[in-house]
Amino acid sequence: MARDESSIGAVGVLTVGTRGPAGPGEVRIRIRGGSESFLAWSDRPLPRGSHVLVVDYRGARTVDVIEWTDSLGEAPAM
Repeated sequence: MARDESSIGAVGVLTVGTRGPAGPGEVRIRIRGGSESFLAWSDRPLPRGSHVLVVDYRGARTVDVIEWTDSLGEAPAM
């Protein structure tokens, strides 16, 4: 299966908080003309509702995220 990197660089909102290395959360991002959910891993726990940036694609609808503060206020409303 080909690597789907279209989610990298997308900003989304955590619908389920991450637990850092202890477990993933879930992020909803706008992609391919709609919204999709992915499992989201982060280096440290992030609470539900956090805005995040997708920094890598792990495969099987799983991504790595970091906390994102959008100083311009352009984060998507979900």
